[in-house]
Amino acid sequence: AFCYSKAEQRHAAALVTPSDVRVEIRGGANATRQINHMIQPGFPAHRILICEVYTPGGNWSSYPPHKHDVHNPPGEVDLEEIYYYRIDKPDGYAIQKVYTPDLRIDETITVRDGELVLVPEGYHPVVAAHGYNVYYLNALAGSAHSMAASDDPQYAWIRDTWGEQDPRLPLVG
Repeated sequence: AFCYSKAEQRHAAALVTPSDVRVEIRGGANATRQINHMIQPGFPAHRILICEVYTPGGNWSSYPPHKHDVHNPPGEVDLEEIYYYRIDKPDGYAIQKVYTPDLRIDETITVRDGELVLVPEGYHPVVAAHGYNVYYLNALAGSAHSMAASDDPQYAWIRDTWGEQDPRLPLVG
């Protein structure tokens, strides 16, 4: 994939190798997912952030729903985000919801292999259909080189209920 964003600072080209990628298993129970941080805060880039997310079938990711559309550091920064999806079987799918607190945007999208979803603002959780592992490449850019986000207060309590992490992870090494 080719990802880029507008920048006002120049940085030398850099090669990101598999050994440079920080792997994180995030969440718990059926909200466990694997995040491979490729271009993260602290990387010599002005605005762009890139990560891969692997979500086992039946699991949620970007959950509890979070947003990053207001520049209010350190708690939240304004980032647009693109999801590029790959599904491990041809008939598989994911469902992504994108909504704003005032429901001015309130969309539920069925996403198939090779499709993109643009998240200009709002909360944006994802669920992988049971039986289908979902991968998405995230490219984010905005007001700061930070991943600071705010959970939807209606669902923030869910973090306190997570059990053990899903033993199917990591999906890739």
